[in-house]
Amino acid sequence: MSPSTHPFRTLALFCRVVDNFGDIGICWRFARQLWREHGIAVTLWVDDLASFRRICPAVVPGAETQQIEGVTVCHWRDQEGVFAPEDIADIVIEFFAVDIPPGYIAAMAQCQPRPVWFNLEGLSAEEWVEGCHTLPSSHPRLPLTKHFFFPGFTDKTGGLLREADLLEQRRRFQADPAAMAAFLAPFGVTAAEMASIKVSLFCYPHAPVAALFEAWQQGAEAVTCLVPEGVASETVRGFLDAAPSAGAARTVGSLSVRVLPFVAQPDYDKLLWACDLNLVRGEDSFVRAQWAGRPFVWHIYPQDENLHHVKLRAFLSRYAGGIDSLARFSLCWNGAEAAPQQDGWAALWSALRADLPQMAGQAEAWQQKMTENDDMTGNLLKFACSLRSATG
Repeated sequence: MSPSTHPFRTLALFCRVVDNFGDIGICWRFARQLWREHGIAVTLWVDDLASFRRICPAVVPGAETQQIEGVTVCHWRDQEGVFAPEDIADIVIEFFAVDIPPGYIAAMAQCQPRPVWFNLEGLSAEEWVEGCHTLPSSHPRLPLTKHFFFPGFTDKTGGLLREADLLEQRRRFQADPAAMAAFLAPFGVTAAEMASIKVSLFCYPHAPVAALFEAWQQGAEAVTCLVPEGVASETVRGFLDAAPSAGAARTVGSLSVRVLPFVAQPDYDKLLWACDLNLVRGEDSFVRAQWAGRPFVWHIYPQDENLHHVKLRAFLSRYAGGIDSLARFSLCWNGAEAAPQQDGWAALWSALRADLPQMAGQAEAWQQKMTENDDMTGNLLKFACSLRSATG
């Protein structure tokens, strides 16, 4: 949707960092796309600039307000001040149901026309999401209505976040082996490691990384694991027998582990594109792994009472496509099932490795299916336009 086809000029996006990088990762991609593709001036309110800086090196952690790639970034410190109607954006989005400043909400009620207000929810494959997508919620005291917007995997949801040129960029990169080798070379990846099974590893601390490392070490096929600094740090430290800092590397048996620095989001996309298998976590890297068109395994953000296992199974029921090794590996990786007693993770890896070609085909088919739902940003703006038209 081009700037000439929608009435919105400004948007405020409120983000609290809970999952270290997933929350801000999604919001940062979303904010940049709104500006670059739709001409909307975005103010991104975020409470944790230090985490933000890990994926966007241009961030100045001590700055109250800064301009980065066309986006105004404001350090959100529970501002309780008074806001005027002229301070209010045309679209206001609270990410994951954060509580935006009461003064901001009060000023929203004074605007004419009133801003379009969304709660942008988390991604889930559960069926109930379709029934809740775009539902309204009236403010208990003020003449304001908020609408729930759910990203998702069907045409009855908001779709997945995707920039207009993303898939073409990926296609060109993956069609050029020299480009992939040139990208990985500064991280120390050798020609021999380029010829091995390359796995990117991004997981939460409780993932059974040590058991998987052991299976890879003892396997017959060379595996190169590329892990960002700070991820699975205790296991990586034990494997390296040294500090798991960026640039550290070691080979034991069939496994080589290399510690990478945290990179800006465009380079993380390239890392996913260059690997044969991606182990990802949370929501942002989960979505980017789907657009990478490569086999992947999702480490889902843990929730009380193991509710995340329900979400995981819902996704696998849509995605796994009868690839039993992927479903079993994913469930064991997330603690939803126990690894087999005989051969354990070696057996899980052997089965998954044998099915990687089938998983690659499934990844491409899934990507094509997801593009049919259009992209989340465009879908949200279309819905915002319908709300604005309905209210005059």
